[in-house]
Amino acid sequence: MTNTHRIILLAHGSSDKRWCETFEKLAEPTLNSIENATIGYMELAEPSMETIVAQAKTQGAHQFTVVPLFLAAGRHLRKDVPAMIAEIEKEHNVSMRLADPIGYNPQLGLAIRDVVQEELAKPIH
Repeated sequence: MTNTHRIILLAHGSSDKRWCETFEKLAEPTLNSIENATIGYMELAEPSMETIVAQAKTQGAHQFTVVPLFLAAGRHLRKDVPAMIAEIEKEHNVSMRLADPIGYNPQLGLAIRDVVQEELAKPIH
């Protein structure tokens, strides 16, 4: 990936800092291994997609891939986020691509299976 391309891991956002910390912890392996990746929020928390794009643009970035940390594509991913992306593209003269929500990837199903197997191995008190 070139320095002009950035990855935005997009979470919904919440005013509850603990909620955001959960997604930040989930994002750590990606952020530690993928150059130019960051986590951002759709609403209610910072950094927003707009904040990330504005800052990255000053560093020469002009292409962004948005990877939604959503299990499925509800109204937010079908309507709200595409509208936000269109507005950000126009305002900052950048190109953005919205990836499928992370829940569409079968690897997530395998990770859930592994967590369930770990839970089954724990004794019930």
